[in-house]
Amino acid sequence: MIWSKSNSLYPSNADRRLEFFSLALTLVTASLIGLVLVFVLLESLPVINADVGSFFDPSQAWFPLEGQRGLVPMIVGSLLCTFGAIALALPLGVASALFSQYYGHASLVRPYRWLLGLLAGIPSVVYGFWGLTVLVPLIAMYQPPGASVLAGVIILAFMILPTVALAAESAFKAVPASYLLGAHALGIGKAAIAFKVLFPAARQGLVAGVVLAVTRALGETMAVLMVTGNVVEMPFSVFDPVRTLTANIAIEMAYATGEHRAALFFSGLVLTVLIMLMVSYVHRREYAP
Repeated sequence: MIWSKSNSLYPSNADRRLEFFSLALTLVTASLIGLVLVFVLLESLPVINADVGSFFDPSQAWFPLEGQRGLVPMIVGSLLCTFGAIALALPLGVASALFSQYYGHASLVRPYRWLLGLLAGIPSVVYGFWGLTVLVPLIAMYQPPGASVLAGVIILAFMILPTVALAAESAFKAVPASYLLGAHALGIGKAAIAFKVLFPAARQGLVAGVVLAVTRALGETMAVLMVTGNVVEMPFSVFDPVRTLTANIAIEMAYATGEHRAALFFSGLVLTVLIMLMVSYVHRREYAP
């Protein structure tokens, strides 16, 4: 057999340049992420060296100027808002992707995809403003004060729905057509094909979309700051006000100094570690040999 220069065994100069360029950009990206993590860690050192255990003591309140730095209520509030939003957005997003990919007519699917793209591009402050002026008063009519975990969950669900829907649709598109054609040839109905063939084959793509949505929700600041009430207390109901880690940083960083400032950096470090642990867990479950 005669091999050409374009064959993978004989990479061209253009291939070598592209490989070098992509490797260089990857190293730059990894270095920037590492520098950010190192910076946050260094800024947190004053309180880490003092008493890091106090941050995770449930009996500690958040009065950093008085030496009380309890983060547990804010960690719980962040997780409740995030996973509550995922519980709402995941079934809606997957159903949306099924409709767009397999059930919907082209005349409906095209404007619907445009609408999803529009929702993904709306600034978070606009979602927060809508939630503050419309959603919070509606919840307050049923259970005051209105600004609550529930409001944060609903706002975040709206915000991450396009991410889940578009990622799920991409995962469904990546499933080989032969899988679906074989299932149709066996006389299997559409619902059975979706649950027995399509979902298992698209699992990794669906999980990746969920991870992206969770990290987006955990890192959201402005919208949840506007609708959750910003009270540093342990929530015992979806109608209780709460403060998230990101909202706490945004509220207090402007005037924080000394150990107060270091405590805010440490809360950012905690948030980063939570995301890293979640991504690592998913990666081990989905990609382990």
